[in-house]
Amino acid sequence: MTSQQDPGHTGDAPSPEPQQARFPIVGIGASAGGLAAFEAFFCGMPAGADPGMAFVLVQHMAPDHKSMLTELVRRYTRMQTFEVTDGMKVQPDCVYIIPPNHNMALLGGVLHLLDATEPRAMRLPIDFFFRSLADDRHEKAIGIVLSGTGRDGTAGLRAIKAAGGLALVQTPGSTEFDGMPSSALATGLVDFELTPGQMPAQLIALYGGGGELDADAAAAQFDPGFGKVFLLLRAQTGHDFSQYKPSTIHRRVDRRMEAHQIVTLADYVRFLQRSPAEVEALFFDMLIGVTQFFRDPAAFEALEQQVIGPLFKSKAQGGAIRVWVPACSSGEEAYSIAILLAERAEALKSSCTLQVFATDMDPRAIAIARAGVYPDRIAADIRPDRLARYFATQPGGGYRVHKHIRDLLVFSEQDLIKDPPFSRLDLISCRNVLIYLGVDLQRKLVPLFHYALSPDGWLFLGTSEGVGDGEALFSVTDRTAKLYQRSDDLPRLRPGRRGPTLPPVWPLEGRLETSQPLRAATARQPGAAARLPLRELTEQALLQGVVATGALVDRHGDVLYLHGRTGQFLEPAQGEAGISNILAMARDGLRPGLDRALKQAAASGESVQVPGLRVISNGQPTAVKLTVRPMLSSPAAPLAAPLYLVVLEQTTAAPARDPAEPKPADAASPGAPLTLPEAEARIAALTGDLRVRDEHLRISLEELAQSNLDLKAFNEEMQSVNEELQSTNEELETSKEELQSTNEELATVNAELQGKVGDLARSNNDMNNLLAGTGIGTVFVDKRLRVLGFTPSAAAIVNLLPSDVGRPLAHFKSNLVGYDRLDADLREVLDALANRSIEVRTSDGLIYTMRLQPYRTLDNVVEGAAVTFVDITDMKRNEAGLQRANTELQRLAVVVRDASDAITVLDLQGRTLAWNPAAERLYGWTEAEALQLTLADRTPESLRSASLNRLARLGQAEVLQPYRTQRLCKSGAVREVDVVSSALVDAQGRVYAVASTERAAPPAAATPAGAA
Repeated sequence: MTSQQDPGHTGDAPSPEPQQARFPIVGIGASAGGLAAFEAFFCGMPAGADPGMAFVLVQHMAPDHKSMLTELVRRYTRMQTFEVTDGMKVQPDCVYIIPPNHNMALLGGVLHLLDATEPRAMRLPIDFFFRSLADDRHEKAIGIVLSGTGRDGTAGLRAIKAAGGLALVQTPGSTEFDGMPSSALATGLVDFELTPGQMPAQLIALYGGGGELDADAAAAQFDPGFGKVFLLLRAQTGHDFSQYKPSTIHRRVDRRMEAHQIVTLADYVRFLQRSPAEVEALFFDMLIGVTQFFRDPAAFEALEQQVIGPLFKSKAQGGAIRVWVPACSSGEEAYSIAILLAERAEALKSSCTLQVFATDMDPRAIAIARAGVYPDRIAADIRPDRLARYFATQPGGGYRVHKHIRDLLVFSEQDLIKDPPFSRLDLISCRNVLIYLGVDLQRKLVPLFHYALSPDGWLFLGTSEGVGDGEALFSVTDRTAKLYQRSDDLPRLRPGRRGPTLPPVWPLEGRLETSQPLRAATARQPGAAARLPLRELTEQALLQGVVATGALVDRHGDVLYLHGRTGQFLEPAQGEAGISNILAMARDGLRPGLDRALKQAAASGESVQVPGLRVISNGQPTAVKLTVRPMLSSPAAPLAAPLYLVVLEQTTAAPARDPAEPKPADAASPGAPLTLPEAEARIAALTGDLRVRDEHLRISLEELAQSNLDLKAFNEEMQSVNEELQSTNEELETSKEELQSTNEELATVNAELQGKVGDLARSNNDMNNLLAGTGIGTVFVDKRLRVLGFTPSAAAIVNLLPSDVGRPLAHFKSNLVGYDRLDADLREVLDALANRSIEVRTSDGLIYTMRLQPYRTLDNVVEGAAVTFVDITDMKRNEAGLQRANTELQRLAVVVRDASDAITVLDLQGRTLAWNPAAERLYGWTEAEALQLTLADRTPESLRSASLNRLARLGQAEVLQPYRTQRLCKSGAVREVDVVSSALVDAQGRVYAVASTERAAPPAAATPAGAA
């Protein structure tokens, strides 16, 4: 085991690393099942070589347990392994492991720990580290996603690919949990899909020794097999990838070869020839669709402040703001810019028309962009207020861009390299595209962007990009945010100086500027073209030639300064006041030569002379010599833009006569013969006229050729506009079909909803009638004991109103007497999930049974409690009456039980109803036996008739005097007894039984004859 040493810390902010010290750093993310993947990864590391790169492990860990991952990883690698502490500097050939309950980021080669503040379920430590790794290491950032659940690591891999780094993912079939690898593979950005044991060898092959691609990979750049790959791609797809960066091409081709287990490039070329489907798959793999909403927030903030704000200010009078987003991928960046434009337009209440053209060569990405539906993860990239304002949630998850933002964009397929660009644009956002293209292709695209922009338009590039050799075409607005502004006045490129490569089809400058003769531009401020005193500059130039009349103009012909008496050659032009263009002011005969001379001087940079011009002034021809001389810049007199001195000199030679002019009065008559001198003069005049007309014809032909070129360019622009309109039409057709489908779905949903609303209304009516009919007071509360609802019967007990729904139950004073624990008892019921019944009284004397029980849903989930009040006042009153009656009966029963006389009760038919102990002692029958007997059974046969007659009389409520009679005993003996009988009467006055008290007659007494 090698000794573990602390690699050191940095107290202050780290200083930038030297370029040679920027070795690759491999970020490895895993979740569940990650330990086995880590073991396989490090066991696959070659034993005899140092990888020359650092490895940082980020795993989802329990926040409240000490991690043992560091000790476990040390068993599988000979590299030094550390658990990261804050400020630890990363060294090559070392392994660094994140500690529990922290997020980790890389800055300047130093690892920084941050406390994890998010809820545990929302933490994405792998994405957090991968993003910082991409920002710090760019093309030397390597991201690996191993076994795990969820989607952590997917967004981080996007950031690494956007920075030009490498992405590897574990083959889902070799994982214990394939959620994270499958999510990463779904992006289409993964370079290699391997088992953990295969990954180290691939890393060593690509970054052996910590440098860029190794010698073998570098040599592969010149493998002629790649040319064949490009040919097959171009033949089938029409797109040329030969000028892309070789590293990008190699990784994509290697990935496809790995997928098909093809070893050599020659075999793969043959496979491509046999399989058009593989060519298509390779084409889509070449398209790196790395994008997200508001990527690089600081750059977008700079765009909003330094470009969009001034852009709306310049369009204060209305008009259109045109934006082009080439290589837009799935549209996130285009929508981000549209949102910024819409926000500013709403804030300023601007009437500007907003147009955002978004193009890409990937039809699948364009389809996603046109749909405008994105997954839930975009919530991490968009501010909550923007997310709520410009996006709508989808029923099945995800977000859809609102229609008013979608309507600002036009999406279409376009190959940035070969298809015509848009024109008259105010902003081009081409971010993170140039980093994948070769230098020659970059030199071609930068001038194309210059051509497509309007004067003072802006170019927005990625954080790792620049205009390169095109610095003459753009001025820097914000170097950090990569914002550039189009330069209108371009310095002349001297021979031998490297400059931007002009596009072969479209001119470098704007079409309106080069397609027309130099003319006045009313919106320009001529005085701003130079920073020197114009009078001094002009007079110095004129004194050098000792001339008296001249004008200083810019390359458009706008007059900056006039010297001398120019009225013989120039006159104010008709039309709008303020126009001071020398071509518009030129008198008859001067303009064609002046136009041609200005163009020649601007093109060659040298003086141009045009002698023998015939200028008509006040109806008289004047011979004029014209000279156009470029003004040379010097340290003492620097020029901000090219200027030209126009010198007009009247010559002594007679001007050539226009054949259309009438002859002089003394001229010979038409029929008179001409003398030799007259003929020679006439021939000379005609020759001069012919030469002037030839010159005019040549200029006209040149202008015609230029006009043809302009028409060709205009036709190409119209084709581009036509493509835009076709794309818009397709989108409208798609929108129409979507609306029709949506209407059908809405109609179905509406019908179902109407049925459910009717069912719900009936159920509510039934429930309300049920609750009102039972008379049971009920109050429903949630877990925080806030009132959810109540029945009318409960309102009088707890003093509730309909407006009290939502308020805590403790805020109300009830009418209960002697009970104030309702809030506390409800909390105990919710804690114990057990029912409780309590008898309570109200201030108006009513008695209720109050029952407290948990409120359970159909899914058996407790969401609160229910309080019911059942009125038991009548029951209590009856219970009290019964209690009193029972008490009286108990007292009577004691009397009957303890009496020494026999007491019996008979019904009106003579059946025995009651039999006390004394009767049992007197007659011998037990109570159970006696209850089976009748009066006739206990009376001697001779006296039965009289006894039954007496019973009938008592049944009529007749009062009888005590009497003596005979009764039979159980033993058969006849016993003489004295009897007192009385009728028992109910509450309605009806006789229902007869009670008798019987006592044995004294023995000495004689029984009268015939006594009953």
